[in-house]
Amino acid sequence: MDWLEDVIHYLTAQGLQITTAESCTAGLVVSELVSVPGSGQAIDCGLAVYSPEAKNRYLGVPYEAMSRDGLTSEATSRAMALGALNNSAANLAIANTGIAGPKPGDDGTPVGTVCLAWAFRHEGRVYVTSETQRLAGKRNEVRLTAAHQSLSRIPDLHRRVCDGTISPL
Repeated sequence: MDWLEDVIHYLTAQGLQITTAESCTAGLVVSELVSVPGSGQAIDCGLAVYSPEAKNRYLGVPYEAMSRDGLTSEATSRAMALGALNNSAANLAIANTGIAGPKPGDDGTPVGTVCLAWAFRHEGRVYVTSETQRLAGKRNEVRLTAAHQSLSRIPDLHRRVCDGTISPL
């Protein structure tokens, strides 16, 4: 729990407010954040957008892009993060999509494949970064690990945005 408290302290100290667009984790990122007392000031909203229709309706992710790039892809997770950022008052959006199991995806994507994305609004510009991870464990272990990975990477990625290591769009 200490590391989660550290993330909340970082968010509040840096004036970051978060929104999420969660597919694979279905709300676990926000759930983990709110387990820390006082976290509410760092959270704008969280969306569980499981279906392609929800990703399109709430985040504006084009069906063509999901079809072309796949539902479990960095391109889709980046579009989700941007959609969440653009549809909220937050200055940080976390998005994820993946295959937690128990079976591989319809396209053969292996269980444990998770695509994470972070979008930041900083000094009037937007920055997006993403990564694909292969996580071990059963379904709920994959989901929880993905949620924790999403949160634990915030300080490092935010510092990289601030120092210019991550380029704006």
